[in-house]
Amino acid sequence: MLSQLEELDLSANKLSGPIPTHLEQCPKLSHLSLRSNKFSGTVPFQLGSLHFLEDLDLSQNFLTGQLPLELGYLQNLETFNISHNNISGSIPSTFKEMLSLTSVDVSYNQLEGSLPHIKAFIEAPIEALENNKGLCGNNSNLKPCPIFKKKSNDVVIISVIVSILVTILLFFLIVGVLTIRLKREMNHIEEPRVIQNKTFFVEWGHDGKKVHQEIVEATENFDSKYCIGVGGYGSVYKTQLSTGQVVAVKKIHKNGGVANEEAFESETSILTKIRHRNIIKLYGFCLQTRHSFLVYEFMERGSLAKILTDNGKATELEWAARVNVVKGLANAISYMHHECCPCVVHRDISSKNVLLDGDYEAHLSDFGSARTVDPDSSNWTSFAGTFGYAAPELAYTMEVNEKCDVYSFGIVTLEVIMGSHPGDLISSLPYHHRHRRQQLFIMRFRLEMYWINACPSKEPNSKASGFHCTYSICMCESKSTISANYEASF
Repeated sequence: MLSQLEELDLSANKLSGPIPTHLEQCPKLSHLSLRSNKFSGTVPFQLGSLHFLEDLDLSQNFLTGQLPLELGYLQNLETFNISHNNISGSIPSTFKEMLSLTSVDVSYNQLEGSLPHIKAFIEAPIEALENNKGLCGNNSNLKPCPIFKKKSNDVVIISVIVSILVTILLFFLIVGVLTIRLKREMNHIEEPRVIQNKTFFVEWGHDGKKVHQEIVEATENFDSKYCIGVGGYGSVYKTQLSTGQVVAVKKIHKNGGVANEEAFESETSILTKIRHRNIIKLYGFCLQTRHSFLVYEFMERGSLAKILTDNGKATELEWAARVNVVKGLANAISYMHHECCPCVVHRDISSKNVLLDGDYEAHLSDFGSARTVDPDSSNWTSFAGTFGYAAPELAYTMEVNEKCDVYSFGIVTLEVIMGSHPGDLISSLPYHHRHRRQQLFIMRFRLEMYWINACPSKEPNSKASGFHCTYSICMCESKSTISANYEASF
């Protein structure tokens, strides 16, 4: 089960010998501590394949030799401690790519040469660098690296040689660029410009182009047979990757213009900053002229609206599951409004944008209309949302606030309880019957709520008071009234 291991702490033991190279068989390892042991030999280069590693502590051992270049491939590494060893040589140049690194300690070794030009080394305290052979670089606690002076005639010769080489290089560079551009225009090929999300693309070794190509091939260039839904600014495709993972890919419509670009920017900007169990997870996205798409986790049961409009699937959605759907949606809204800073307003909450996984857990999706709200300034914008779910006052105030989502949440809650949108029952009636029918609609809803609260059974057809409630509903419809006995119960 090494492949599932995420944390390994063997510190403060008496382990000796070389560090095991088969640690590379733990690809999900995020924390590795071998501190205060008697390990000897060199640091194995195989540790560089642990792409999820965040904390690495090899301090207080008897390690020797040089640091392997492969350690620089640990793009997610945050803390790095090799203090109190006998490691020599210079710190590999590949370390300059470790932008996630926040804390380092290389003290009490035999290291020399310049420090990598990244924040973790530049701002490291003297205690993390002391007692080495000769470290230098852009750190206020160290001496600057020496600049070797050349004789004047050597400088002239080198300058001439460099000038000639630069001229030749520029010539070939211009020819190469023109050749590549000509080939692209002839074949209508554009290299994808991929903006990566670390959580998703790390599984493919940060190769965004490879991921892009795999998605295009898996959907057969976005063939309609893989399409599982069409939204306001994109079509959604069910995609199975080579790893066996199934994802949902939303391909942006080409003819959407500025509106689609703004929705794309809004969704990527917000979903890359927030994370909640009841909010759809964004794995990554690609922005390219030919294909622009977003990659999400796949929801097996689709949208809440689709389930409620299917009699068979709606029957399977038991009362307990419906309550859990409403609870999950409420948790997502509460997180956006009260735990995000600044708070996030979705502006388009509807049953179509609530997706359910295999356990009927609700996940709020489609953040193309979402906005962050600054409480210290005005938040005016154009109308957004779905008619029937958007708060009526938005039609004339155009002010974004949390109340917009609360109103939409209430409509979705009614829809979950009743099985259809409340407006569908009203709009389907003749005009001269609507006033009377609206009163009956309110009474029927109150009876349904009473029924649910009084009979918590999971199976609607096994509720003990079913006949009683059904009889009362029929009496209300025939007499346009409700008994005082029920009135008091509500």
